[in-house]
Amino acid sequence: MLDQKLIIENPELIASKLAKKGCVVDFKPFLALVDKRRALLVKVEDAKKMRNELSASVPQVKKAGGDVNAIFAKVKEIMAGVARDEEELAKVEEDIKNFLLPLPNLPDDDLLPGGKENNKVIHQFGEPQKFDFKAKDHVELCESLGLIDYGRAAKMSGHGTWVYTGLGAQLEWALLNYFIATHLKDGYTFILPPHILNYESGFVAGQFPKFIDDVFSLEGVSPRKFILPTAETALVNFYRDEILSEDDLPKKFFAYTPCYRKEAGAYRTEERGMIRGYQFNKIEMFQYTTEEGDQPAFEELVNKAIELVKGLGLTFRVSKLAAEDISASMARTYDIEVYIPSVGIYKEVSSVSTAHDYQARRGMIRYRDKATGKVKFARTLNGSGLATSRIFPALVEQMQQPDGSIKIPEVLRPYMGGLEYIKPQK
Repeated sequence: MLDQKLIIENPELIASKLAKKGCVVDFKPFLALVDKRRALLVKVEDAKKMRNELSASVPQVKKAGGDVNAIFAKVKEIMAGVARDEEELAKVEEDIKNFLLPLPNLPDDDLLPGGKENNKVIHQFGEPQKFDFKAKDHVELCESLGLIDYGRAAKMSGHGTWVYTGLGAQLEWALLNYFIATHLKDGYTFILPPHILNYESGFVAGQFPKFIDDVFSLEGVSPRKFILPTAETALVNFYRDEILSEDDLPKKFFAYTPCYRKEAGAYRTEERGMIRGYQFNKIEMFQYTTEEGDQPAFEELVNKAIELVKGLGLTFRVSKLAAEDISASMARTYDIEVYIPSVGIYKEVSSVSTAHDYQARRGMIRYRDKATGKVKFARTLNGSGLATSRIFPALVEQMQQPDGSIKIPEVLRPYMGGLEYIKPQK
């Protein structure tokens, strides 16, 4: 949620920043509500002051032999008016909240406006592969090597799903173990969160109420619950409604979960196989920081994602996203995109983002400044570290050999029993 103070002090500036995200907003109704709230607060405060003065006069009136009933009647009348004004004030506060809730986070000042067309590649690692043999796409490779069974998955679940089989399941688990071992070495705390979350969790993450139809909701469950689309949705709620000590920060977590998304891929070549599905595995990195720790944490998460892909020996790049291409809750996002040779394009395997204090405001996630004692909103950051559903096809395509086998990256071999190649089944 946006800081009301920023809007009140400079509504034109905030409107121009939101416009970079494609959000056109007129703050006049909001400012009118703010003025109404201010007037009601003054009215209530003045009435309570008058009530206190009248109440304080009762002993003197009694002492002088006067009639205090008129005073009591007046106090009763004043308090009835205060009750009405406080009821109206509560409604105004709710209207202000409802105005602010749908607004996205402010993009950082250096981001370009617009969508994907304005994304900028800022780092390139390796060059796209040029094979001197007839290369296969990941669907053909996975089927010929017995790694994935798409047909039986479709029979069990439908389009947008797959089954890892044999060495395919081992390779998937090797990737996850490699990611986990790296995060543990870097001092991050391992979390296994619940997969079924309550409405408040989606609200704090910034996905609800606007994007509530994008998740898988559980029917017939009260209160309303849903299946997590990413572990970020759980991790951002870990300290909801809590005040941390500044000495406790930063908090560095990572979590393993499957992710459940409604938007499975189409039948286009670039989204065939595992490129986009209803369910995929992901390790999610997450940090809670102070205001001063926000930027260093972002750089750390980006570098961690980069090093994970580097360790696999894959061709990839890093893109700085334009304002409209980042999610509603985020202020800044860098995508780590891996190369898929069969379609000649790069696909995102990690999005590293900072929400600044946007999510913390929604979740009342705060820390106490040790120098001033003041309570401040924390900063929240997340990044995939990594998602496997695109790493897997990129790996098998980039590492394929002339004989139809694939070379297993060295970092994965300890988790594959020392196996160096996966060869075609006879």
